[in-house]
Amino acid sequence: MPSIRAFIIRQISKQVMRRSKIASNPLAARRDFHKRMTKLPLARCVHSARENVGGIECEWLTPQGCDDAPVIFFLHGGAYIMGSPATHRRLVSYIAKAAGMRAVLPDYRLAPEHRYPSQLEDSLQVWRTLVKGGIDPANIAIGGDSAGGNLSVVTMLALRDAGDPLPAACFLLSPWLDLAGDGESHHTRSTYDPWFRPEKMPQLVANFCDESDVRKPMVSPVHADASGLPPTLIQVGDHEILLSDSTEFADNIKAAGGRVDLHIWPAMWHVFQYFIGHMPESRKAIDDIGRFLRSEFAIDRIDIKEPQAA
Repeated sequence: MPSIRAFIIRQISKQVMRRSKIASNPLAARRDFHKRMTKLPLARCVHSARENVGGIECEWLTPQGCDDAPVIFFLHGGAYIMGSPATHRRLVSYIAKAAGMRAVLPDYRLAPEHRYPSQLEDSLQVWRTLVKGGIDPANIAIGGDSAGGNLSVVTMLALRDAGDPLPAACFLLSPWLDLAGDGESHHTRSTYDPWFRPEKMPQLVANFCDESDVRKPMVSPVHADASGLPPTLIQVGDHEILLSDSTEFADNIKAAGGRVDLHIWPAMWHVFQYFIGHMPESRKAIDDIGRFLRSEFAIDRIDIKEPQAA
């Protein structure tokens, strides 16, 4: 049973998303998303700093006492047409704090101005620059939400196929891994999902890539060979039309001999973790991510002493 706060947020966000022109007017949707989401504060005792990494602007989020900690390489969501480090810094600041890790968020190029594979090129550029600069991939976790989950997976696939070292762990929040919309949940969850309608997804996808690309493994990695990927945590809501994106990909990892923890959250919707600070389900999910990452990197929990109120 979802909390009362979750019920209220679900209803409010449903109305906001139904009024959104995300598919038909992506630039207007981008401006609106940026305006609403950049007002949210960071988790307390987390410092933000900008850095140009390999020619791409990035934002670092560092919890107190974590200057030399392992790194979260986080790729933001937004259907590849919107979002930025600024829109996701709040969410990632809480994840970094829960994990006792620092995080870097690349400001990769967006569609429709920059179509596939521009986003993958930017992600690889930042990754390789960081590794060349001395950060050991064994000390990096990759993660992302929605389209950022897609970009996280295809980044790993590209690194693997090039013979580059992979990150030590991966976490995905409601990843968008089937851009063709062939999965069963696009039908079975269509009346439950408060945000997305299956019939509108092709128009959204068209901003990012050609129709002929949608079933290619580097666009829809549910079709990819999942061998050699690191331990992966996937969180997804049971009421998402994208649910089968996660379940199918988790099955692919298992079939390839990999390790995956798939957590399906009852009655939750797309990237419900975004509402951290407003509903208990978001807090619990982020705490679970923190435990997963601390376990993978053998990090003792850091007790960050927050400033006392005056």
